Amino acid sequence: MKGHFQHRKETIPGIGVFGVGYFKYWSQFEGLRDAMEKKQSAFIEKIKNSKVKTNCTDFGLIDNAQSAYDLVPQLNAANLDLIFCDMLTYATSSTFGVIIKSINVPVVLVALQPDKALDYKNASTYLQLYNDDICALPEFAGVAVRMGKPVPDMIIGTLHDDPDADQEIERYCRIARVLHDLKTARIGHIGHPIEAMLDMHTDATMLTAHFGAHIIQCESHEIVSQFDRIDQDEIRSVKDRILSFFDTPDPVSDPISEKLKDSDLEIAAKVTVALEKFVAEKKIDGLAYYYEGEENSVERMVMSNLIVGNSLLTANGFPMCGESDLKTCIAMMIMDRLGIGGSFAEFHPVDFNENFVLVGHDGPHNLAIAEGRPVLRSLKKYHGKPGFGAGVEFKIKEGPITMLSISSTFDGKFKFIIAEGESVAGPIPPTGNTNTRGFFKPDVKTFLQRWIKEGPTHHFALGTGHHAVTIQKIAHYLNIKSVIISSI
Repeated sequence: MKGHFQHRKETIPGIGVFGVGYFKYWSQFEGLRDAMEKKQSAFIEKIKNSKVKTNCTDFGLIDNAQSAYDLVPQLNAANLDLIFCDMLTYATSSTFGVIIKSINVPVVLVALQPDKALDYKNASTYLQLYNDDICALPEFAGVAVRMGKPVPDMIIGTLHDDPDADQEIERYCRIARVLHDLKTARIGHIGHPIEAMLDMHTDATMLTAHFGAHIIQCESHEIVSQFDRIDQDEIRSVKDRILSFFDTPDPVSDPISEKLKDSDLEIAAKVTVALEKFVAEKKIDGLAYYYEGEENSVERMVMSNLIVGNSLLTANGFPMCGESDLKTCIAMMIMDRLGIGGSFAEFHPVDFNENFVLVGHDGPHNLAIAEGRPVLRSLKKYHGKPGFGAGVEFKIKEGPITMLSISSTFDGKFKFIIAEGESVAGPIPPTGNTNTRGFFKPDVKTFLQRWIKEGPTHHFALGTGHHAVTIQKIAHYLNIKSVIISSI
């Protein structure tokens, strides 16, 4: 599918690395500083070999207070998204205090010991210092608190043959990518939330204040004008691409669904071309939209048939969110940049016999995380909304899932509500909408009560894998309140 539709160009987050040590050791133990620099080079190679592409800058080794003060303007000037402090050996907290005080970028302390354990029979002070990576962690944590900052996250392990440590490094590289893209994102916004959905309304300025993203206020006619200029060759090409990717089965039980009609496919393909041109022209990274338009108008036909094009764009890194839900568009972007998908979702009926809840929505979805081949059906009506046309139906991949709702609080701030569950096998209703069988511990009723008690929006982003802790770290770095729903 990525070969059919152009995937967004991957952005490269900026990561800085500086090592710390104690200047008094170098004259006492010949070769120790050189050994520390080799350790730091080995750590940087791990970052460069990560699956996440990064722009990694080595700021060298600092070993006293003055070198820490000298480093601060360099770190600030580098416009970094995340910083690793490599705990090479014991270092006094004077090498760290002014940095944690002056830097507003997340700092992760890395203590990767080169040897699995000391060779006690042949141990020496040199070898102890060579492996003293964790020694200053408590001191650095304590001075962070004294500087009015939270205790930094840390990675503890070994420099070699430690897959858990390697996985943690990659996790923080992914977090850096999320933070980079949030503060540089351009999110399009068309129309308004459905009037009755009070939980959807969002102050665009507050999105910039808390996430950094800029909201581009767009007009529906900008897509319609692209629609009016499309030629038949472009439509034919996209129709072929859509049919090569989607299944188009016969209708089953829902009387408002039909086998995909060529007229609906024609409109979906034409709108897809218009939408992709609109996204490119406006240089937006995502879109939240809802616009009804006048009955029987071209505007209504176009704006109610964005589903197929938006689903394809979402799968290629451009989160598209119906019902003008800007907060969930941000949640979908977070999941996409973490590499876990992110599909538009809400709760549907509960199956009390088998203890699961259907999780899905009408409108656009992330086809990149579909289980099997997604389906296109013609719908005679879009329930609760004007219009008719092609609808996308699938469930997300079976296995672990994570949900993220970004809600607003009474005092105008944001809150992350996060949960983990399982996508389980089984049939879904053939309604031309997505639906996934979501299983949540300890049982579906208890889970729903706990989730709702936290005050979520009725929409959320749904992704693959279990990543609640990672998403909570992102909330922490953004200074946003968060909660992970207990499964016990």
